[in-house]
Amino acid sequence: VQLQASGGGLVQAGGSLRLSCVASGDTFGNYDMAWFRQAPGQERLFVAAINSRSTETTSSHSVKGRFTIRRDNDKNTLYLQMNDLKPEDTAVYYCAAGGSPYYLSIVAPDYDYWGQGTQVTVSS
Repeated sequence: VQLQASGGGLVQAGGSLRLSCVASGDTFGNYDMAWFRQAPGQERLFVAAINSRSTETTSSHSVKGRFTIRRDNDKNTLYLQMNDLKPEDTAVYYCAAGGSPYYLSIVAPDYDYWGQGTQVTVSS
């Protein structure tokens, strides 16, 4: 499956952005999906994940209550609604497909397919 992320940009602290990730090449609804982010000089960190049927979601403590992950299997699209953005949210955001057959995974190695990343910059 190929993934194309978009929607990043420059926003002031307290603002909002919505990221999108469009999938092609395979059945989107077969995969758990997730967002990760990577700031310069840091490792790639988990942000949020959603299972294939949207019956389960999870998110990192740092974004809980501010970011919402959802998907539209009819449109082959994953979303990340980001509200109340903070400067520490600045990073390249990556969407990923795959996951574990046993649980909703929050670890990057469990995901097989990755988008190219979209830059989110939050100014103070």
